[in-house]
Amino acid sequence: MQNTEYFKGKNVTVVGLARSGLACANLLHSLGACVCVTDISDDTQTKAFADRLSSKDIQVELGKHSEDFIRQAALVVISPGVALNAQPIIWAERFAKPVISEIELASMLCPAEIIAVTGSNGKTTVTTLIGKILEESGKKVFVCGNIGNPFCAVVDKLSKGDFVVLELSSFQLETIKDFKPKIAVILNLTPNHLDRYNNMEEYLDAKKRIFMNQDKSDFLVLNSDDHFLRSIASLSKSKVSFFTRGGALNPNQNAVIEVGKILKIKMENMLSVFRKFKGIEHRMEEVAEISGVKFINDSKATTADSAIWAISNISAPIILIAGGRHKGINYRVILDAARNKVKQAFLIGEAKDIIAEDLNGGFPIEKVDTLKEAITMSYRYSKPGDYVLFSPMCSSFDMFKDYEQRGEAFKKIVLDLAKEVAPHG
Repeated sequence: MQNTEYFKGKNVTVVGLARSGLACANLLHSLGACVCVTDISDDTQTKAFADRLSSKDIQVELGKHSEDFIRQAALVVISPGVALNAQPIIWAERFAKPVISEIELASMLCPAEIIAVTGSNGKTTVTTLIGKILEESGKKVFVCGNIGNPFCAVVDKLSKGDFVVLELSSFQLETIKDFKPKIAVILNLTPNHLDRYNNMEEYLDAKKRIFMNQDKSDFLVLNSDDHFLRSIASLSKSKVSFFTRGGALNPNQNAVIEVGKILKIKMENMLSVFRKFKGIEHRMEEVAEISGVKFINDSKATTADSAIWAISNISAPIILIAGGRHKGINYRVILDAARNKVKQAFLIGEAKDIIAEDLNGGFPIEKVDTLKEAITMSYRYSKPGDYVLFSPMCSSFDMFKDYEQRGEAFKKIVLDLAKEVAPHG
């Protein structure tokens, strides 16, 4: 690592104790910082994270935020889920305390080349594939960020000449200061998180931060088919290159190839990776086939565009399970793809009334209380050859801690159902 002396003896408060907050607090303590952690939650999950802190010297408060935790800090580090209008951030502004993200902290210590990927859809797939093409070329690479493994959890393993590929959400980009990736990739921009941003311009402003510190020695890869992204190319000081949806490959693969060209990776290596790639967990993941009915876990689909992609890539009748916490999006945009393909929808979660209103008239809809009820009803309604597609179009935070826990719940319920039910007919 580099710049490790900067944190020695410094009072640092970490806001949020999930995976990122845990990794951040443990890393800071290992560097000799005086660490405090504060989280508004006091549930079983948060207590479990608190138990994994590496030292009793790390001060922890759960179920509240204390002003003193911020007042005494020389630096405040926030986890991705912490809103910029949260009370600790307001206090930090009042006391003129610098606020950075976990990503910013790790990047200060990182000696490796950073490739950063953001966008509304496809981030996890593209991040994973970039990691795989680097591995295929014999490079040492770490894949982390919003994809699951926090950057702070791997930064102590990185050396000069290594690569780190980061999946970044708009939330993670909001509080970067000096973060400077060698290659920045913005895949697309579609309505998303409009519960957090007032409009698409604010959402785009958050995404643009990925390249704000780049210079002419760096690279920015943009989707030429996206008018929002074409419009920002002239704002970059770095070298801009574009990918498109043309040719035999999909846009995600074309984005990876553009990055591969910058890294001088052979085309045959990249195509070999694409051929071997089996997909990622919780994205169009086939869980089981029960009496001729296939159950698909697409829990990572937290936008309408993701659901459109899933529906468009299934050439069979679909029973759709959707819902969760509303993100301010218009669900009607799925109707063109879903018409004559989705035969029934079962809706769950806080957003079920909004989704039902948006999709009214498109296909039959039933609102249910639990994911288990939605799966059971979908199976009863299905016929051999149908697909039951769990593509929520919403965040998971009303019922689950993240999309992964939601996807795991879907898989368990389906696999339990497979053991219990008799075949159709």
